[in-house]
Amino acid sequence: MGNRYVTLEDVAHHAGVSLATASRVLNGSTREVGRSLHERVLSSARELGYLPNASAQALARDTSSLVGLVVHDIADPYFSSIARGVTRSAEHEGWVVVLGTTGHAPQRTVELLATLRSHRARAVVLVGSRTTSTRDTQLLADEVRSFVTRGGRVACVSQAGLPADTVVPDNTGGAAALARSLVQQGHRSFAVLAGPTELRTAQERLEGFTTALADSGIQLPPERIVHGAFTRDGGAEAAHRLITDGTEVTCVFAVNDVMATGAMAALRERGLRVPQDLSVAGFDDIPTLRDLTPPLSTVRLPLEWMGEEAARLALQAEPSPEPRTVPVVGEVVLRASTCPPTT
Repeated sequence: MGNRYVTLEDVAHHAGVSLATASRVLNGSTREVGRSLHERVLSSARELGYLPNASAQALARDTSSLVGLVVHDIADPYFSSIARGVTRSAEHEGWVVVLGTTGHAPQRTVELLATLRSHRARAVVLVGSRTTSTRDTQLLADEVRSFVTRGGRVACVSQAGLPADTVVPDNTGGAAALARSLVQQGHRSFAVLAGPTELRTAQERLEGFTTALADSGIQLPPERIVHGAFTRDGGAEAAHRLITDGTEVTCVFAVNDVMATGAMAALRERGLRVPQDLSVAGFDDIPTLRDLTPPLSTVRLPLEWMGEEAARLALQAEPSPEPRTVPVVGEVVLRASTCPPTT
């Protein structure tokens, strides 16, 4: 055969069967083929070194071995940790995981899901916050329904509300618990690096934190809520703005750990010490925190387990007539980046 690929036609000719018969054997058609013909086709395929055409198999079976994984930003340790759980669970079951990233663009999520549907992916796991836009959420919900109608499965790590099983982190409750712990440490003057206004995860964590402060008799003035990108650089930029504005606080809460990491770097650049001059806390407990000095106080989420559970819902659990939710409670972990204020 030289260096060219062995085709299905080559196998059919070698086995002395029709192309349709060879396709039914090798591409997984539901139409049965007699045992002797079946063995003859498989023997020819092995002898010739034939590799099945994945696209043809997907057409024959109306599904494929692909599992889509859609995240906002794979460079963010939050997403990479969840992705590790998804891939470990899916690959253990023999599925092939394909990755797509959205850059936090809602329309990109819809486009990726449509592309995976066209490739007849068996299932898709969507990881990341929904937006506050009703229109964007509706467009995504419609595409999820189209994917499921075709016979696929969708699971999410996000807010509940889409027509799909969802692993739901308790962002509001976790942030509230962190606020109460910091108040118990003695803090009364706070600022929040609040992330993007249109991101529901950021919104929920801000709401939980400020509500718990209010319950403790502490009001957070609007000027102490600084919005920015949900990234390390977004946290650094928000911290610089906070310091430049001269806001006097004893503790800063960044609504995710990567923002907190950027904020701590910005504070060092401005000659401030953590926690001696300013305490800093985050949310998520991403793995890279083990290399951060001082260690960051945060709300721990079982990130890899969340990915594994989403994959289980998409691939192993029996379909449910109504979308299921799996709530995930965060655990407050106080470390050396926060301490009682000195004044």
